[in-house]
Amino acid sequence: MNLDELDYRILKECLKDSRASSREVARKVGVSVGTALARIKKMEKEGLIKGYTVVLDYEKLGYQLTAITEVIVSKGKLLEVEKEIAKMPMVCAVYDVTGEIDAILIAKFRSREELSNYTKKLLTVPYVERTNTHVVLTTVKEDFRLLSQ
Repeated sequence: MNLDELDYRILKECLKDSRASSREVARKVGVSVGTALARIKKMEKEGLIKGYTVVLDYEKLGYQLTAITEVIVSKGKLLEVEKEIAKMPMVCAVYDVTGEIDAILIAKFRSREELSNYTKKLLTVPYVERTNTHVVLTTVKEDFRLLSQ
């Protein structure tokens, strides 16, 4: 899908506030409601906009720990392992990466005990050979609402 400057402006407004009405988005980008709505619907149909959500403060919800885990998987079983790990409710992201590590995981926990259980459970997943977990000390930025033109 080819996006023009207007599409990017509309997307930026949707990222700022996914609850904004088409009327509000149209007013902020300077187009008619019909134009804004048609552009949004087209981006939804094309799969560019996958859904609408809220941005949570996980620490206020009690998730005091964030862990980044490197995973090494037996040859040829990476996709199966990643799909299995992705089912775990505490896992926020699963990345298939290049380099000496096969996958990187990001997960959030309410306690050290939850983190400990997660780490041990990862090692029981078939074909996981080794893990290396890093605990995040300070979150400087955590926002995946990236949009640049």
